[in-house]
Amino acid sequence: MKSAVETLSPTRVKFTVEVGFDELQPSVAAAYRKVAQQVRIPGFRPGKVPPPIIDRRIGRGFVLEQAVNDAIPDFYTKAVEEADVAVLAQPQIEVTKFEDGEGLTFTAEVDVRPKIELPDPEEITVTVDPAEVAEADVDAELAALADRFATLSPVERPARRGDFVTIDMVLTLDGEELEDGSVTGASYEVGSGQLVEGLDEALEGLAVDQSAEFDAPLAGPYEGRVARARVTVRAVREKSTPALDDAFAKQASEFDTLDELRADVRERLRRVRRIQQVVQARERLVDTLLEKLDIPLPERLVENEIAARAERLRRFTDARGITVQEYLARQGETAEQHDAHTRADVEREMRVQFLLDTVVARYELSLEEAEFTDYLIQRATRLGVNPDDYANQLVRTNTVPLAVADALRGKALAYLLQHVRVVDPQGEPVVLEGTPEPAAIGGQ
Repeated sequence: MKSAVETLSPTRVKFTVEVGFDELQPSVAAAYRKVAQQVRIPGFRPGKVPPPIIDRRIGRGFVLEQAVNDAIPDFYTKAVEEADVAVLAQPQIEVTKFEDGEGLTFTAEVDVRPKIELPDPEEITVTVDPAEVAEADVDAELAALADRFATLSPVERPARRGDFVTIDMVLTLDGEELEDGSVTGASYEVGSGQLVEGLDEALEGLAVDQSAEFDAPLAGPYEGRVARARVTVRAVREKSTPALDDAFAKQASEFDTLDELRADVRERLRRVRRIQQVVQARERLVDTLLEKLDIPLPERLVENEIAARAERLRRFTDARGITVQEYLARQGETAEQHDAHTRADVEREMRVQFLLDTVVARYELSLEEAEFTDYLIQRATRLGVNPDDYANQLVRTNTVPLAVADALRGKALAYLLQHVRVVDPQGEPVVLEGTPEPAAIGGQ
């Protein structure tokens, strides 16, 4: 067999494969055996019909066609292995020459993963936010905690910002009541900015059983239109927040003093920020690499993925008895905006995949069984399913290779993070939380 590869684009190649007739003989013999099992000819048992009889009754051309069709996948696979390219889809195959006794020539066009020249990760610097916790941050967290222990007491005065009021509200548009915007007996915090624009200003100064009307700009399917709103106050309650002292610390936590509670809050905030540093580092590293690299995409794969997502959205809306247009309107998005966002998401995700796949190949990363088990447990936890059930689903749907590839991409990103320089805004080095030493990843 001889094969040649022609680069049609950075993401598509064309193989030309020539196969000698002697190399086709095993496939020809197998095709004769297969046909012999299928045909019924008087005087011969199934599987025992000799080739000359098959040639006379069925035709040698039919057998050779089966032999070629059966042989091409193996020769194509061998050509791909020799060319050392990463194919991304099924090939478009065309037999360009085949003569009995003279051999076979066929071509195969296929999308391939683009070649990416990775920069040296040790020359890349990623900046993350500092993990230090200011006293103001601790104060804000304690204030939020105290707010959860606040009590509400009825008052006989007009409502003001920070009060909780019970309201009835009716929205009308063109003289018709909007059911989605009307509420009865709803609890609302004055000044929270929820429900509809203009409500907070209308409520301030209203006493029980007093009403006010105002114009309320609408969103969602009514974007750009203004409704007329009428709100009536049914009750006013004042919020009382407990003092931040030792008594509160005992009430709200397992600690006896406010100082102990402050120290615990400070440490929890620090841990959260250390985790956020890891997330930031990942995102900013990927952004940095995408900015540095020109990663071409196979347009067919992009369009196929966009079409697949459109079909999933259609099934989602059909199951809920609404149209795609109605769903997008509720999300405050036009069809054009949705299509643009979908394309941008698909293209970015595909570029990230190609980038991380290249890292896996470049540094010869592999997965240990324990690493893949951890990946499955984490994925199952995020999906809210049993890990064993999730693993069985992957087996049933033949998607284990996709899961392995995804896990390897995660390992590739972890590998890069161990080799780039991570600093805070002042340029001081940052050691990311829970990351192993570089030598522990991929045997490097």
